Amino acid sequence: MLQSVVDLAYLVASVLFITGLKRLQSPATARGGNQIAAIGMLIAVVATLFLHKILTPAEMLGGVVVGSAIGALMAKRVEMTGMPELVAAFNGFGGLASALVAGAEVAKYLIGRNGATMSSAVASFEPFGIYAAVTVGLSILIGMVTFSGSFVAYGKLSGKISGNPISFPGMRFLTLLTAVVSVGSIVYMAIDAGDYPAIPEPVIWSGIVLGGVALILGILLVIPIGGADMPVVVALLNSYSGLAASATGFVLSNTALIVSGALVGASGIILTNIMCVAMNRSLFNVLLGGFGGEPSLESGGPAGMIEGRTVNEASVEDAAILLSYAQQVIIVPGYGMAVAQAQHQVRELADQLQEKGVTVKFAIHPVAGRMPGHMNVLLAEANVPYDQLYEMDDINPEFDNTDVALVIGANDVVNPAARHDKSSPIYGMPILNVDKAKTSIVLKRSMRPGYSGVGNDLFYNANNRMLFGDAKESITKLISEVKAL
Repeated sequence: MLQSVVDLAYLVASVLFITGLKRLQSPATARGGNQIAAIGMLIAVVATLFLHKILTPAEMLGGVVVGSAIGALMAKRVEMTGMPELVAAFNGFGGLASALVAGAEVAKYLIGRNGATMSSAVASFEPFGIYAAVTVGLSILIGMVTFSGSFVAYGKLSGKISGNPISFPGMRFLTLLTAVVSVGSIVYMAIDAGDYPAIPEPVIWSGIVLGGVALILGILLVIPIGGADMPVVVALLNSYSGLAASATGFVLSNTALIVSGALVGASGIILTNIMCVAMNRSLFNVLLGGFGGEPSLESGGPAGMIEGRTVNEASVEDAAILLSYAQQVIIVPGYGMAVAQAQHQVRELADQLQEKGVTVKFAIHPVAGRMPGHMNVLLAEANVPYDQLYEMDDINPEFDNTDVALVIGANDVVNPAARHDKSSPIYGMPILNVDKAKTSIVLKRSMRPGYSGVGNDLFYNANNRMLFGDAKESITKLISEVKAL
């Protein structure tokens, strides 16, 4: 009877997972979708705990309270600019949890072999055969790669590790070697497991070696990837964490974990592909690394200027006049807006312009920022209406009829060199057509290039104006000037 109730709970949880994922397609329903999926996971966890009698109801309630308190505290304390690294850390912990569960499964067989008991869940353990060895091995491999790779990504996103590609002589060979050893360890586990009544010693040592080597492999896979590709890496690691969870579901024969992990893994791969298309890069090219990093002031001169070229600098007053008397303004947010935490001021400026009868729209590039949907999250926090946010393909045709395009901290995603300069590393990357607006205004601290490390041709266009300074301060001044007109 209990098993039937648990199976029904797993079915309900799976439906909630799929419904929640479906609702994540739109910013207007994304928050509700996240809550629906969270309820599904709560149902699945509680059902599992009741099935195996792991915790008492009081202990479960205590866990919910403590976990909710930790989650709420993190949500309150983490700045929106820190969201990319927080997502990377969550991916890493998810991978580690999957690997630890797989390790616990090995420990279960060890205890069973030695005649000890862990709980009623272990009392009727089955032989550790080839199927168990392969699923445990995959869970450890994917989980540990996700864990170490995610925390390298965390370091790059938070500035604790250089955003530049990191490599050393023999690195490619070492990466290949660790990958071969990892796969070999799983094969060895499977062959040596056989149909033993309990797990043999070689399988134990293979699992330990696999965990250590996979940890190194995760580091080697991410450190050669530059900051420009971090949105792709975050999406890919998210997929890895889902695959690790799904593999763990097979280890435990847990339907809810298999379904939820598969959904996360599949959606992560789809998102990774979308990001790669948005950058005109193949996933293989991204994983090879060596592209994008932290720009240096030496690139293009002491202030980031390309020698022999000049820019048109605008004052706050000039920019306010151009914006106030425009019929349509398209705002293009970038990572600079996130760094300056200027999203609330951007919304206030948009409100002021709309009060003057100006049509305001926001253009969102898929790889703007440091994680998928970074700009959407920031603008949602500032209560920018969802219907004002437009994806690249929808907004690009409108730039020809736009009076002013206001670029706030975006760089590579608005660089016209991607269309015509075949020698540029970003050649072929789809961009927002800011240069086709009648006038563009770019808010930046300096002329430093973006993560691709190349100068931006947009800055030198005759119809472009540069407004230098901190984005938050500049927009605050713009709001005052617009109000005064």
